[in-house]
Amino acid sequence: MLAALTGAGLSAAAGLNAYIPFLIVAVVARFTEIINLPAQYAWIESDWAIGGAAVLLVGEVVFDKIPVVDHINDAIGTFIRPASGGLIFAATQAADDLEQNASFLQDNPWIGVVLGIITAGIVHTGKAVTRPVVNASTMGIGAPVVSTAEDTASVGLSFVAIFFPIIVIFALLLMLWGGVVLWRTTRRRRREREQAVTAYYG
Repeated sequence: MLAALTGAGLSAAAGLNAYIPFLIVAVVARFTEIINLPAQYAWIESDWAIGGAAVLLVGEVVFDKIPVVDHINDAIGTFIRPASGGLIFAATQAADDLEQNASFLQDNPWIGVVLGIITAGIVHTGKAVTRPVVNASTMGIGAPVVSTAEDTASVGLSFVAIFFPIIVIFALLLMLWGGVVLWRTTRRRRREREQAVTAYYG
């Protein structure tokens, strides 16, 4: 159960930012004994993987905060974020040193891949659908604010998933609640602005 929560938390974080949970898992596996990745996933903690992910993360952080450009970034992320979620879910389930390892998931690694893809895909879809509404309702000003909040949530959720997997469920519920509140707030403000414009010119 805890192994699945770890994977779910990391893949959800990947739905917000594909590279943050990847880098965190890579660094933790590289420099600590908390995660010991098996041979087939050892490349994740290699110099080139960490360096490449760091470079891609910088681009993701910058581009995701620019209105219009963030839509293009989300379109690209439609493929990258679910793929990252599937990879990280499967890799952490196969790790030898996680106390919460689940033999069922280890024996059936494809299940972890599928669950990771689905989880990251759902979160990514919510992000991609909400962002245009935020941009439209704030004239683009909200893009960097929301993007920074998403990056922060991705970092926090990644660490929670690794070190405190038992509270991943609560973290995911909190993230869902925040997304719903953001969606409703931005849609309401957009309607209010449209009504104000209509009243002014009407």
